[in-house]
Amino acid sequence: MTDTKASILVVDDDAAIRELLQEHLSRVGYEIRTAGDGDEMRELLGERPADLIVLDVMLPGDDGFTLCRQIREHSQVPIIMLTASSDETDRVVGLEIGADDYLAKPFSARELQARVKALLRRARFARAENPRFILFDRWRLDTLAHELIDESGQSTALSGADFALLQLFLNHPNQVLDRDTISDVTRGRESMPLDRVVDVAVSRLRQRLGDQGRNPRLIKTVRGAGYLLAATVSHGPE
Repeated sequence: MTDTKASILVVDDDAAIRELLQEHLSRVGYEIRTAGDGDEMRELLGERPADLIVLDVMLPGDDGFTLCRQIREHSQVPIIMLTASSDETDRVVGLEIGADDYLAKPFSARELQARVKALLRRARFARAENPRFILFDRWRLDTLAHELIDESGQSTALSGADFALLQLFLNHPNQVLDRDTISDVTRGRESMPLDRVVDVAVSRLRQRLGDQGRNPRLIKTVRGAGYLLAATVSHGPE
């Protein structure tokens, strides 16, 4: 799949926004489908999956947060959430439940296109460049299925943002990663740095790894500098 052949599903109850994004993104080569609410979204995804979903927070019926949670129960498709609120709470909640990026309204179609391109590139790179399994601590990461597997064989699906952050740590074990580096990888270079969002992303990954508490042993906070993965990393057999 090349970026320009990717299938993008835009879910927004504003017909003008749907038409604008369909026109702009189609012009640069993407295949665009649109839905006005959760029911239409589920119908379209039932017919054929998407390579990326642009999902508005404020929708009639199930809101964007609810739909994002439902999608994450069975899919790791990249999700960009749109919010009309300037409050960072919406953005933090969206990332907590598995969204990969967010964009505040009003936004330019060109900015959304840049976010789309960055997320599709990240997803393609993850599929193409990773070994199938990465071993660390008591965990095994399946880079193809985006699943974290524990010693007993139990697996946990990771969202695109969680997977990208864990992959960043695994590519740089025992190195301090600053907030800007983490922000660039997990949210795209077009995003403004937001310390709280970075902290939430790390906290969510710690939860996945059972690394919570006052003194996490795996992902350590380096005061004033960033975060560090304290683990030996190796590649596992296929």
